[in-house]
Amino acid sequence: MSVEQRPEIVTLMAERGSFDPPAAFAARANATPALYDEANADFEAFWAREARERVDWETPFHTTLKWELPFAEWFVGGRLNMSYNCLGEPGDTRTFTFRDLLVEVARCANALKGLGVGQGDRVAIYLPMIPELPIAMLACARIGAPHTVVFGGFSAEALAGRINDAEAKVLITADGGYRRGNIVPLKQSADQAMQETPTVERCIVVRRTGHEVPMTAGRDLWWDDVVERQAAECPPVWVDSEHMLYLLYTSGTTARPNGIVHTTGGYLVGTSVTHHYIFDIKPDDVFWCAADIGW
Repeated sequence: MSVEQRPEIVTLMAERGSFDPPAAFAARANATPALYDEANADFEAFWAREARERVDWETPFHTTLKWELPFAEWFVGGRLNMSYNCLGEPGDTRTFTFRDLLVEVARCANALKGLGVGQGDRVAIYLPMIPELPIAMLACARIGAPHTVVFGGFSAEALAGRINDAEAKVLITADGGYRRGNIVPLKQSADQAMQETPTVERCIVVRRTGHEVPMTAGRDLWWDDVVERQAAECPPVWVDSEHMLYLLYTSGTTARPNGIVHTTGGYLVGTSVTHHYIFDIKPDDVFWCAADIGW
């Protein structure tokens, strides 16, 4: 029997039902009907207003959108820094205050600068889900160095392919990670990958599991040796709105992984607006995402 002969299947495949939220919930929503009307009337003016209200700019942008198909540039002429916007206010999380996180990001950023990483240099991050992962990401953003996060469950071959495509100068990894109670030998995979990655000059290794791992002299450095002794302040590097913030690679399940470029201004404004209107985040809310940062 075909799908056409099974009307109940067709009905399930074409669900058109709508379910209105409770009135009290809708009344508290950050996104109102007027917001949609504003965006439809002049979407460039809408995004210009959101960008100015939500993001701190070192230099204001002069053009909201430059669209020459198939290329689009957002917030042209603006200069900003992702790390500055994320860590520039006081407040607490369950683990770090924003001040604590800022200090750790500054120390990591200074360590990267000490290893010769500058604006435009790429850094690959191959870590388990530990605080050093977002610290490393924000440290790269602090100095204008685009990063690429590689999922800690990927093989040495997959890691090498992404490092080579990004032409990463530094790799940040760990001695290992934990998955279902077992140690995942990240450093072992990283060592295998670095045999095929000529652009990698230094490798910073976080002590996570504490098991013995080989360290290559002149290339490998322990995180606590090189990061923790750094100064607790690092001024942000202001970058152009279209400066590459990070590369995120497709899974490579059906073809060669493709690196998708995310630029600083568009990404920061987009995520801020999404959290406010789509996720409806309020000042006293806690946002939680269980996905691995590598995805």
